Amino acid sequence: MSIPKIELHLHIEGAAPPAFIRGLAQEKGTNLEGVFNKDGSYRFENFNQFLSVYEAACTVLTGPDDFGRLTTAVLEQSIEQGVIYTEAFLSPDFCGGGDVGAWREYMHAMQEAAAKLPQIEMRGIITCIRHFGPDQAKTAAICARETAGEFITGFGMGGDEMQGTQGDFAYSFDMAREAGLRLTTHAGEWGGAESVWQAVRDLKVERIGHGVQAIDDPALVDHLAEHQIVLEVCPGSNVALGVYADWRSHPIERLRERGVPVTVSTDDPPFFHTTLSEEYDLLGHHFGWEEETIRAVNVTAANAAFCDAATRDKLLKALEPAS
Repeated sequence: MSIPKIELHLHIEGAAPPAFIRGLAQEKGTNLEGVFNKDGSYRFENFNQFLSVYEAACTVLTGPDDFGRLTTAVLEQSIEQGVIYTEAFLSPDFCGGGDVGAWREYMHAMQEAAAKLPQIEMRGIITCIRHFGPDQAKTAAICARETAGEFITGFGMGGDEMQGTQGDFAYSFDMAREAGLRLTTHAGEWGGAESVWQAVRDLKVERIGHGVQAIDDPALVDHLAEHQIVLEVCPGSNVALGVYADWRSHPIERLRERGVPVTVSTDDPPFFHTTLSEEYDLLGHHFGWEEETIRAVNVTAANAAFCDAATRDKLLKALEPAS
């Protein structure tokens, strides 16, 4: 597919190629027993196991240099898929334990690695981890506030959506908003439509990570469409984790038809055996998406990106059909 792609929902650690993590483990003599299948892929059977394997894999990422190398590996994968702009979720909890000084070193390593790949633009969304609790989230928000700028442009929340409520984290989101950061949060992946309502009402985010369970509440769908709240949809992830049984039952096309702005991302692609090109191929196969729809979805992503006006104009220009 020749259409340039824009990805808004990508976890930097979750995008790590398994071979990269195995290589680091070997270098450091770290035992990652139980993390990989015999074929070398990540090993898990449900969402909670996925979180455990994810965090175990992160144990070999122990310094700024590791995250610089990781950024290079992830962005090279994205470039192969025709991605020209990506936003990656970056967690200070995995990068220095939430200490601002340590976080700066990790951030600079990732920013420098990204700058060496001119084929792609990268921005960082600092992400607190929901199941680490509201107090720990405040340390992530402080890191976000102190490093907001050209590279760090957003703040969000990932992790176990069933822990607490969105509103429990309002203090951290208010801090990030006051620092000029754009806001998103995971909702409506596991927590139902109510979790999306909480995100919109209590955190006042402009984008929702996943958000697909909004389809179960027609009033919520209308609200998202009316206020043009963008969903960062990751269909392959949702099917792989069992949020939906198969691609045909996934609601992305129904949401789009109702006027909800949707984008397409891979979430944690090696975990879910997917790529962004494969996502679009399957959307074409199951829902008849052709070039016009794919281009329109990427224009939506460009307009929703947490970037400066000059970068957005550049992305929109790249998405114009060849004359």
